[in-house]
Amino acid sequence: MEIKKVNRIPKHITSIGGQALIEGIMMRGPNHVSIAVRKPDNEIELKTEKLNTLGMRYKVFTLPFLRGVVGLIEALTIGTKALMYSAEFFEEEETKAPEKKSITEKIFKDKAADVEMFITMVASMVLAVGIFMVLPSFITNFFKTRIHMSVGLNLVEGFVRIGIFLLYIVGVSKFDDISRVFEYHGAEHKTIHCYENEEELTVENVKKHSILHPRCGTSFLFMVMVVSIFVLSFFGWPNPLQRVLIRIIMFPVIAGISYEINKLIGKSNSKLAYILSYPGLMIQKMATVKEPDGEQIQVAIEAIKAVLPENKDEDLW
Repeated sequence: MEIKKVNRIPKHITSIGGQALIEGIMMRGPNHVSIAVRKPDNEIELKTEKLNTLGMRYKVFTLPFLRGVVGLIEALTIGTKALMYSAEFFEEEETKAPEKKSITEKIFKDKAADVEMFITMVASMVLAVGIFMVLPSFITNFFKTRIHMSVGLNLVEGFVRIGIFLLYIVGVSKFDDISRVFEYHGAEHKTIHCYENEEELTVENVKKHSILHPRCGTSFLFMVMVVSIFVLSFFGWPNPLQRVLIRIIMFPVIAGISYEINKLIGKSNSKLAYILSYPGLMIQKMATVKEPDGEQIQVAIEAIKAVLPENKDEDLW
């Protein structure tokens, strides 16, 4: 099985990570973030920006547990911007009719793009809360007459949440456009494996590596699901409104704990680390990563090269 071929402890464990985009890849290094997109004319457009995170400005945000929460918010912001940027290359050409400005462009003018990104992020978060917090809690409430212990109800809710998560990612992976994005996800993983094994970044070298990676964001999301079961069990099973509020308020705590667990797992070659990372690797194999072609790998190579630091110690995990 391919999971057993994943090299958990390569020569150089990097903190560099990425995100698959529409016909492209975003890579985030210790100092820079890059976006490489394969344009419709088959040329690769590369954009690189210097990072200026909260952790770089204020050391308090690099403290354990707090760094995971801040990092997640910044990752969502950077990732959303990158996704919207890649989409711009593939928007359908307008008809001969004069271009009409959107409502946000009319009201906010130069700030319209930032406002639209903010609206997109808020809408995404509201949808995520509805699907992965409210819905599992609502479904679990039907078992209240049969399960009288709050721990049992929280356990059932956790399994329902994981089930919804799996159905969601497997379902979206069936769409052709999303499947294409997951191929770029595979290219990202293969390229990082190649770099971590200190091999020259060529298409031939990258191809031989696994599409699965133990430090993938998919594994982090699954860890969040598992940790939430234990954390939320301390709050019993109050009324529906209180349950939703508790889950929203405690999410930063859950994310912080999950980040620290993943941080430890990512640099351990123990049996326990393998067991804990196995479900995340299985989810990657089932849905979120697919085998890329040579052109997709070329995009990933361009993206990672743009964020490599001069001193390799800077990007250690």
